[in-house]
Amino acid sequence: MFNKAAMSSYNFPYVNVLTLLQIIVSTMLLYAMNHWKIISFTTDETGNTSNKTASFVPVETLLRILPLSLTYLLYMLASMESVRAISVPMYTTLRRTTVVFTMVVEYLLTRQMYAPFIVGSVSLTVFGAFIAGARDLSYDSYGYAIVFVANITTAVYLATVARLGKSSGLNSFGLMWCNGVICAPLLLIWTFASGDLERTISFPHLYSPSFLVVLLLSCMMAFLLNYTVFLNTTVNSALTQTVCGNLKDFFTVVFGWLLFRGLPYDPLNVIGQCLGFFGSGLYAYCKLNGK
Repeated sequence: MFNKAAMSSYNFPYVNVLTLLQIIVSTMLLYAMNHWKIISFTTDETGNTSNKTASFVPVETLLRILPLSLTYLLYMLASMESVRAISVPMYTTLRRTTVVFTMVVEYLLTRQMYAPFIVGSVSLTVFGAFIAGARDLSYDSYGYAIVFVANITTAVYLATVARLGKSSGLNSFGLMWCNGVICAPLLLIWTFASGDLERTISFPHLYSPSFLVVLLLSCMMAFLLNYTVFLNTTVNSALTQTVCGNLKDFFTVVFGWLLFRGLPYDPLNVIGQCLGFFGSGLYAYCKLNGK
């Protein structure tokens, strides 16, 4: 919501710069908390977080995490651009189709198979997304294409988290630190070469207190979101993160309609939204009951 506010309400068009700010703030917070021994980047032999010493991640581990960091950067950029391109309600609706891509990627990487109940609940979620999108009166082909690119990168990213996160010896904070250390220089070079940094300096609302508050809240929420995504994916699974995370969409859709009004009311769209929510809830029920 704060990302959308920055890009729509204030017409801030520089997606790469906003992503770079979020990564820098996240890395600075992690550095400070690790330096003060509030957190650690590694886990001990029992799998619990160990914060006896304020140590950082060795270069060898950074190289092992490189594929994860690159997929993270693609996921962040594609997700941010898709938020800018379409309305918030339709963004959350189309993002629910990520579950299909996640299931495909997990099968390709680990040959993971799912029970019929799980497949049925996922199918219902995706069907609801297509029903909602069929009557989107603000349809934008570019926006839809970017959302599906974001879905693919998200699926690859979550599957990579699940695969590398449990074998790297790093906890969620450590994985986030590696992403920041690797991605921030790459994105800084890109934003400088593309001229986005120079254009940001001359942005008319750059020194507006309200705009700065929105940027700060966007960066803080991105930090919390990334941490919970890492934690849920490593503790549970990539598919669980993808599907159960969709339950937040009820609030996102409502706030998106109230604040940005980017999606005109349509009964078929509401039916599609409800089917998607029901499918997500059914998936959670099946998982809790071991089906």
